[in-house]
Amino acid sequence: MVSTSMPQSILISRTLIKDLSDHLDQEVFLQGWVQDIRNLSKIKFVLIRDRTGDMQTLALAKETEADSFAAINTLTPESVVEIIGMVKKNKESRWGIEVLIKNLKVISSAATPLPVDNSEKGLTHIDKRIDHRFLDTRNLKHQAIFKVRSKIVKLLTLFFDANGFTNIHTPKLTKIGVESGAELFQVNYFGKPMYLAQSPQVYKQMFVSGGFERVYEFGPIFRAEKSHTTRHLTEFTGVDFEMGFISDYTEVMDFIERMFINLLEKLPQEAGEELKLLGVNTLSLLPQKIPRITLSEAKKLLLSKGKTYAPDEDLDAEGEKLLGEIVKEKYGSEFVFLTLFPWKVKPFYQMKGDDAVNKKLAVGVTKSFDLLFNGVEICSGSQREHRYEIWRAQAKEKSLNPDTMKEYGEILQYGAPPHGGAGFGLDRITQKLLGLENVREAVLLPRDPERMTP
Repeated sequence: MVSTSMPQSILISRTLIKDLSDHLDQEVFLQGWVQDIRNLSKIKFVLIRDRTGDMQTLALAKETEADSFAAINTLTPESVVEIIGMVKKNKESRWGIEVLIKNLKVISSAATPLPVDNSEKGLTHIDKRIDHRFLDTRNLKHQAIFKVRSKIVKLLTLFFDANGFTNIHTPKLTKIGVESGAELFQVNYFGKPMYLAQSPQVYKQMFVSGGFERVYEFGPIFRAEKSHTTRHLTEFTGVDFEMGFISDYTEVMDFIERMFINLLEKLPQEAGEELKLLGVNTLSLLPQKIPRITLSEAKKLLLSKGKTYAPDEDLDAEGEKLLGEIVKEKYGSEFVFLTLFPWKVKPFYQMKGDDAVNKKLAVGVTKSFDLLFNGVEICSGSQREHRYEIWRAQAKEKSLNPDTMKEYGEILQYGAPPHGGAGFGLDRITQKLLGLENVREAVLLPRDPERMTP
């Protein structure tokens, strides 16, 4: 049975659940989803949820309108309802208050059974939850992940803006590639081949040289990698920036360090309730200073733990995880910068550097770095080679033909300043900050080698 009373919105303005404590002994109008129902004949409990929280409401046979009292018998979980009721104290409830229902109207009944269990004790597998993500995010804890992610975007945007960066938007259909061609998704562009962007690298450098000096972008990144791990996706959200007139690649690391300290300090102010719900204290992760060690030094530390690498070899996921444990024990930090990566494992456009240890091993290095957080790489950056002739020579050294990259080369031919930058994954940062087991938990609608829907 459904109440046919006059729409409540005509009678009284809506009150959000988070504000109910300000309306003690007052009549309020609630709108939301039914989270749970307990029917005890003469008293009926309806747990209602909106975007700000949940609240216990109750209907009493003597206090609630007859048609509303009867309508509760037909309620199903996740139905949309409107409630008019009185806010009352109740020390026994976990909220300290409750709402005594005067009138209840069913706006939209939810079908049963639900395809997922989004209760607090729900055990639905992540794959099925993603299949029905709009239902999954009605769970306030799951929803909190994306509210925190939204605030991360806000804080990073404000930090970039405060430091003189201009937000840009670059093409995601492109002929320009700077990474491995094997990682490119090819698409049919009116009968001609185009590619989904695997990096905005060239475009960032283009507009540093275009006079903006400092640019950043939040945008989709596509990688045609058949990786089945808890931290890889075929489409992810990249946060990329580039800064001109730098004195050295360490200036880029200095900026990233300030950026992450600012993020960890201010996130509790922006998303305190959500972090509390997720059991996360970002202030406990706050570093005074992020340690910086060369890759060759890191390999020595790993060697002491029985993990060995060739001089020109990069770390694998196991090595990164083990190094994270060593750094936390040795430096008391969840973060660490790894610097001076071998030329062999880095792109041709990175500036070469010198490292005495590596020189002895006859291995060239680049002015590059990765930022590891809790044993996982979350950021990679470097100083770029801005000198055109050296850029050409390095491309050839990597068996690339610079003449096929004329748009890229032109950026450096007409007055390019010394510059550098970095890129990191918003999804992976959210995953690590919130202690999520799988990066797909941090993405509303993830894409991996198997998933194409929803």
